[in-house]
Amino acid sequence: MTEDELLDEMRNADALLEGHFVLSSGQHSNAYLQCARFLMNARRAERACAALARKVNDGIKEDIDLVFSPAMGGVVIGHEMGRQLGKPAIFFERVEGEFVLRRGFEISPGAHCVLVEDVVTTGLSSRECIAAAQDRGANVVAGCCLIDRSNGTADIGVPLISLAAIDIPIFAPDQIPEDLQGIPAIKPGSRGLK
Repeated sequence: MTEDELLDEMRNADALLEGHFVLSSGQHSNAYLQCARFLMNARRAERACAALARKVNDGIKEDIDLVFSPAMGGVVIGHEMGRQLGKPAIFFERVEGEFVLRRGFEISPGAHCVLVEDVVTTGLSSRECIAAAQDRGANVVAGCCLIDRSNGTADIGVPLISLAAIDIPIFAPDQIPEDLQGIPAIKPGSRGLK
């Protein structure tokens, strides 16, 4: 699956939305990627994750022991990437604002791990999830996502491998362009504002 094919399928799945959105980071944008709409079709998720898994295998030298993702948005893609890579997949959950492992999930000390996300915007959630994994002994060798909406500018602290990199502008709450100011803001993400 190419970058253009992925973006076409995102549009066809009504996963690429236009309007005025408040992102989980608190930033504003005129576009939002609702990857859950894209991933709800298991065959489509399988094709996209197979392409992403090939890029991950080509992009890192270490053998991967485990994939992990942040809940909620990363659960489906993390599971499918685990399947594609032939590795176990776990997820972190936010409890009182902090990423924690529950459900009996563990990380063996020194395990080579890959973070899996659906979309990376600022990299904040990725960095927080990576830090939580490292606190539990993970050797995080890379992160990967379907869409890097920072177009390569997000720093997650490890190499980031994406299936598509696009530039959708984001705006600080005090720098919202006039054309967006007249549109009611929608907060579609799964994490509350701080």
